[in-house]
Amino acid sequence: MPLSSELTLASSPRAAADARRWVGDVCERLERTDLVECAELGVSELVANAILHATAPFKVRVRGTASHPRIEVVDGSTRPPVPPATVPEDDLDLLLTFGRGLAMVAQCAVAWGATIESDGKIVWFEPAQQMTDEGSAEWVIDQQDRPHPEPTSDVAVEIQLLGLEVPLYLSLSQQYHELRRELRLLSLSHQSDYPLAGDLTSMFANFERQFPDTYHEQIRQAANRGLPRVDVRFSMMPEAAPIFVTMTEMFDVADAFCRAERLLSMARTTPQRTFHNWLLGELIHQLGGATAQPWNGQSRPDSSSTSQVG
Repeated sequence: MPLSSELTLASSPRAAADARRWVGDVCERLERTDLVECAELGVSELVANAILHATAPFKVRVRGTASHPRIEVVDGSTRPPVPPATVPEDDLDLLLTFGRGLAMVAQCAVAWGATIESDGKIVWFEPAQQMTDEGSAEWVIDQQDRPHPEPTSDVAVEIQLLGLEVPLYLSLSQQYHELRRELRLLSLSHQSDYPLAGDLTSMFANFERQFPDTYHEQIRQAANRGLPRVDVRFSMMPEAAPIFVTMTEMFDVADAFCRAERLLSMARTTPQRTFHNWLLGELIHQLGGATAQPWNGQSRPDSSSTSQVG
């Protein structure tokens, strides 16, 4: 069962209890009663830590895979959490009095860490079947990639995406973000179980590097102005075309994994997939010398037969 729901938490003392009950219910629905105790303890500590040290909005959600469910606590602060230090045995009574915070999360987890984003952070853990005396799970920190510069070569091709539908693009971008992060975290914390996750993560990173910052900025400005459509113009190197051909196939594979519940992300909807076909098809065709075709609710007629855009 793909998990796409999340729980928004109030900035109040009851937030930890609300998160604990919700996460326990999710584990029950996943038929992972073996994880309930650690899941509830870990999420309680993360939510309490967020309420005390971070800013709203606060949310809790479950992502990952069926075999490795991952609990995430989202807040509005970009300050990374501080991993717990080793605590002397003499301080155990003090810890039992005031709570163990992230040290307890480490004891409840088989993997844990944080993702720092432009507008906040996500602190996550994969609950263990039972607590350990000492937190041995490896701490993983994940940050957004650096900006991508505008191509300056004389051979760069001017690309035009005409009539790009802004709300549909934003929904597709969110779906991509979730998928991309799933793969990256699998590659960081479960490389031995998912050896292809690292290769796919590298492919996605290479795909993203082909888009200059001006591309993203034009869409961001259109969204801020509430425009339904926008014409986007930017430069791109012609050697990017084979990357887009390969990635169109990878997006179809990712959709299949999501539908088969091998990833707890949602597959693209039909409108998202059709729009994605058009966007990637335009990049491939224009890099090959074709003229721009505006978005009219469908992809190029020859996309599926010529380049297997998906």
